[in-house]
Amino acid sequence: MNEENSRFESVYSSKVRAGKRRTYFFDVRQTKGGDYYITLTESTKKFNDDGYERHKIFLYKEDFNRFQKSLGDAIDHVKTELMPDFEYDLYEKRQAEWEAQQKALAEEGGGGDTTAESKPAENSDEDISW
Repeated sequence: MNEENSRFESVYSSKVRAGKRRTYFFDVRQTKGGDYYITLTESTKKFNDDGYERHKIFLYKEDFNRFQKSLGDAIDHVKTELMPDFEYDLYEKRQAEWEAQQKALAEEGGGGDTTAESKPAENSDEDISW
């Protein structure tokens, strides 16, 4: 890999699947000067199955604390003030069940398609009203 491409390489990466068509990527990247920044990417599969649409946010170290606090404050406000009775863990439970089902299918030799697009309908984006 040449030096130009290495600046785009992640030194840490995690992803969050969110429904049938959305995935969020959290990547820590390193600059040429040895500094670090985070890219947050939302990747959404297009409805016509013609690829993905991506939106990216670059987050620099000088903004980490304020960003983390503001994101936490916004989430806490929704959870405690706007929708205190909503069962937020429901989606985590559904995701864990789906992943266990896919693993069992793969172990049985059924292949088990592990793409986000094969998730059951109850995990679809349509379940969540924004």
